[in-house]
Amino acid sequence: MKSGLATIQPERVRALNDHPVRDGKYVVYWMQASQRAEYNHALEYAVQEANQLGQPLVAVFGLTDEFPEANLRHYAFMLAGLRQTQAALARRGVQLVVRRRSPERPAIDMVGDASMLVADVGYLRIQRAWRRYVADSAPCLVVQVETDAVVPVEIASGKEEYAAATLRPKIHRQLDRFLVALKTTPLRRDSLGLKLDGLALSDEDAVLADLRVDRSVSPVDTHPAGTVQARQRLKRFIADRLRDYPTLRNDPGLDCVSHMSPYLHFGQISPLYVALQVAGARGVGRQAKDAYLEELIVRRELSLNFVHYSRHYDSYRALPAWARTTLADHRRDRRPVRYSADDLERARTDDPYWNAAQRQMVVTGKMHNYMRMYWGKKILEWTSSPQQAFRIALRLNNKYELDGRDPNSFAGVAWCFGKHDRPWSRRPIFGTVRYMNAAGLRRKFDIDAYVRKIEHLGR
Repeated sequence: MKSGLATIQPERVRALNDHPVRDGKYVVYWMQASQRAEYNHALEYAVQEANQLGQPLVAVFGLTDEFPEANLRHYAFMLAGLRQTQAALARRGVQLVVRRRSPERPAIDMVGDASMLVADVGYLRIQRAWRRYVADSAPCLVVQVETDAVVPVEIASGKEEYAAATLRPKIHRQLDRFLVALKTTPLRRDSLGLKLDGLALSDEDAVLADLRVDRSVSPVDTHPAGTVQARQRLKRFIADRLRDYPTLRNDPGLDCVSHMSPYLHFGQISPLYVALQVAGARGVGRQAKDAYLEELIVRRELSLNFVHYSRHYDSYRALPAWARTTLADHRRDRRPVRYSADDLERARTDDPYWNAAQRQMVVTGKMHNYMRMYWGKKILEWTSSPQQAFRIALRLNNKYELDGRDPNSFAGVAWCFGKHDRPWSRRPIFGTVRYMNAAGLRRKFDIDAYVRKIEHLGR
């Protein structure tokens, strides 16, 4: 582990077992969370180790039919990106072997002839379990390299942080060290000639058709998948909208956002690459850059901190004690109206703004972030208990959002119920949890223009 760290900070690298490097046939990069062939510290580390050993590098990906809450929408987006990544890796001399099994199994299959295995980092409970299993089962060294955070989670903080205000100074103290470009290392021996069985992603539709997944949620064409598309979208955002980001990002009708979250969720673009592109943008003021980097780094990595350190990140128990207490105190308050889970899913409420937000998510796979806050608050107001509201909000978010089941999703839904926030003035139903209403939307934005925009999308 002492080699290959000239462009990769040692703090990103962690051995998951104490086995030595063996005399194998190749090095394995187990690509699971970071589904890209560039700006990927785990991949570059694996290339460097393969070069030192004089061996080829093989990448492996496990395609499971059973990722919790994932459906056809998510799988279609992921497979379209993987097809591009498989081709991009081949151009670097790396064969990507995709096998249809629970992700830990192809990794274990490949290490039989491997000198070592390099893994990326997954933050969710199931992703961590996969990596523990591989580390415990592999006969060779297993190394994990964190590449989907600008500042590695445990380096930023050793505990669950209360809010962005407590994490921000810790992140900023580390930025000079971690906000630096990642060099690409040429691979000296390619693995393209090795005979290894795997799925041919050139016909992604056939692969998708064969998967036994929930097909109730259709794929969307609003976000073309893959690293190339992510970079193009980022370039357009920087050129056309970044300068207005501080003042216009919260307006749902103006779409002054980057739409990077689906690509970040599937690892199709690096947060470090995004940050460096924004930081180096010409003709854009410091205020605009800082506003975007606050969301990309501090706020996003607050969500990584949350799922990393909270055992209950996907349940109501994750809320702070003050929020659970105040919501319990007001549990029996009279609701102005109650909607069933089915009514909410079908956007059958008397609130046109809420309905538009729900339709935006269902139709496009993404809801404007400001509207997601309003959306979650109203679910709390319209259901029988805060626990029921939490379950409904998280289920709908994870079902329809392209970036559902992401640390940002778990943190974002929990925020609507008081997570990473502070007590506010007391109100019925909400207690001291922050309140939002339709009057606030009308006061701040041309919210009816947003409704008309969404109605047009649904035609």
